[in-house]
Amino acid sequence: MAWIRRVRTASGATAVQIAESVGGRRRIVAHLGSARTEAELGLLVSRARELLADPGQGELELGVEPVAARARLVGPAGDAALFDLDGSVGRGPAAVAAPRVVSTASRVLYEVLASVFTSLGFDAVGDRVFRDLVIARIVEPTSIRDTGRVLTDLGCKPASEKTMRRTLTRAHTGEYRDQIAKLCFAHASGSGDVSLCLYDVTTLYFEADKEDDLRRVGYSKERRVDPQIVVGLLVDRYGFPLEIGCFEGNKAETLTLLPIIRQFQDRHQIEGMVIVADAGMLSATNLRELDDAGLGFIVGSRTTKAPIDLESHYRWHGTYFTDGQLIDTITPRTGANRDNDPALKAEPVWNPRTHPSSWRAVWAYSATRAARDNKTLNAQEAKARAVVAGEKTPRTPRFVTVKGDARTLDEASLARARKLVGLKGYVTNIGHQVMNPSEVTSNYHDLWHVEQSFRMSKTDLAARPMFHHTKDAIEAHLTIVFTALAVTREVQTRTGLAIRNVLRQLRPLRSATLAINNATHTFPPQINPDRQTNIDALTTSAPQALTE
Repeated sequence: MAWIRRVRTASGATAVQIAESVGGRRRIVAHLGSARTEAELGLLVSRARELLADPGQGELELGVEPVAARARLVGPAGDAALFDLDGSVGRGPAAVAAPRVVSTASRVLYEVLASVFTSLGFDAVGDRVFRDLVIARIVEPTSIRDTGRVLTDLGCKPASEKTMRRTLTRAHTGEYRDQIAKLCFAHASGSGDVSLCLYDVTTLYFEADKEDDLRRVGYSKERRVDPQIVVGLLVDRYGFPLEIGCFEGNKAETLTLLPIIRQFQDRHQIEGMVIVADAGMLSATNLRELDDAGLGFIVGSRTTKAPIDLESHYRWHGTYFTDGQLIDTITPRTGANRDNDPALKAEPVWNPRTHPSSWRAVWAYSATRAARDNKTLNAQEAKARAVVAGEKTPRTPRFVTVKGDARTLDEASLARARKLVGLKGYVTNIGHQVMNPSEVTSNYHDLWHVEQSFRMSKTDLAARPMFHHTKDAIEAHLTIVFTALAVTREVQTRTGLAIRNVLRQLRPLRSATLAINNATHTFPPQINPDRQTNIDALTTSAPQALTE
């Protein structure tokens, strides 16, 4: 027969164990933990009862109604007195009814996220339900119908499902995104630098059979043929979100850049800034209009343009490059021109007045990139030779030329590709007096911040609007994701931890509400110093969060 055993430990705590008698001797079956407060004792005793009440345990039907057990902390030995406070003799401290756990909640996590939300100024929106939807999106992305469960687990009384849906409508019609974007800009400009911004796009697909005006079938990096939307995101150099836009799923990536930039400029009345984007944004129209608007840009160049831009280098130095070498030259705005004379050994220095039909180009060589490119080319060459030899019959790979039924290896294309290994180009309209070549490449490499923000949005925040089908609902959903991304980015900045690690640390810290002597009491969790440090980092610099 097993029973619950409570014993005083050397440290003064009360240990809770499950014990049984075997051959007249006591044997400890399980040690559940040690309690220092009535709340902790109640949780441990409750857990012990659950284990003893396992359906696999035998139970005698005696026809006796169960009576609530009594539990108390075990006092130190030798504390017996002639008269106890309750009038009993020799019975130790007064016994009270065993605490009963009414509920537990991750209230610490909720208050921390609400504090960060407030510190960013987002309370200016004046919508508590919107704040709760943002917090729920960070903690556990789910549907509106299931959001109430998440908020209840966080110790917050959730609004009704209808109220949440009305909040989504207000988020779109009430221009919440405009307010949040202005607050994000104020935070970024006050704590950092918005003179350089990073831009990128992604696609979010829908499991739908039919298209509509917004959800269209278009180019997908995931090779999907489902309807999708295109989302553009503008962030500062550290990845903090500044602007978001939603476009039709069949819209070309190059056509999304200018609308987002113009929207950002009009909202904040900004003139001088530098936009960094990858090679997908490289179009003559985009670069010309950015330059006409007085904006600087740094975009990735396509490797196929290297033979034109580096014609002088190839003539005088051949294919020889040194690891880390930077070549500062020019590139034609469209097609080809003679601004770069290969007869001259020195590379031309870009000047917008003397080279009106060219942009500045910086090419960087990396031995590591060259090794990686060569490995890829070797694999492609082997595959091409196998196809030419008839050993494989897949679709025509790279470096294979098909004429009728004959397949031959394209030696010229392979040789051209070998000449370009290790090279990466960057196109800009910023003069060398303002930004040297190493600064150009360094600023471009900051693009990983916007790519990380997209990964956070698509994984941690589940940005794909699988439960929304109309344009207004999709836009409102993206507003919540945009706000949640700002909060998670700020959490990451203050703690140096990814949001998933912060959740892993703070969500298990659960406050307990116990019923003791016909009254309920809420007890906060015990927090170790490491986790308390993270909590302090998230709350000390923030004003008091909103309370329910």
